Amino acid sequence: MDVWFALPYGPLLIFAMRIVDVSMGAVRILLMMRGRRGGAAAVGFVEVLIWVVAVGNAMQHLSSPYHLAGYAGGFAMGTYVGVSVERALALGRVVVRAILPAPEGTGRAAAQLLREEGYAVTEMEGRGRSGPVTVLNVVVARRHASAVAERIESVAPAAFITVEEIRTSRGGMLRPLPTSQALKNEQVRK
Repeated sequence: MDVWFALPYGPLLIFAMRIVDVSMGAVRILLMMRGRRGGAAAVGFVEVLIWVVAVGNAMQHLSSPYHLAGYAGGFAMGTYVGVSVERALALGRVVVRAILPAPEGTGRAAAQLLREEGYAVTEMEGRGRSGPVTVLNVVVARRHASAVAERIESVAPAAFITVEEIRTSRGGMLRPLPTSQALKNEQVRK
């Protein structure tokens, strides 16, 4: 194994291993936060195996700036890749909360549009700095958060929208209608 980590391939191997183990660390943390203990443990096991080999070989070559750069560069790139993987997986649920000025009637229109798309929407009346507002709460799978926010903005461009992580939820409707139903609703509106 020492031959593999000698120059010129060693720094590249360490770089690649760090990308993998740091990316796995990001996924492991995500799984832990979602309460998926088994998956987090399995990912953690593989992550640490890779890390031990990478760090061990980097330590054997401390006098080589190439090996050190491979280790540090792999960590940096692994962080970037890990965030990208985490975004692509989009695990979990979020609540999309929109605050819309009530007098314009956009709150009700946005809620209706979302309901036609199959989303469950809770409407509440409130009071903001400038007067009455409508607050919309929509709990969705995280991968649908952008679509919900875009739909709200299409009706109410001035809406104040936040997206918050949900650790647990019970009951209620969380999924949009199947795509074919959403398309039918879109055609009916036109």
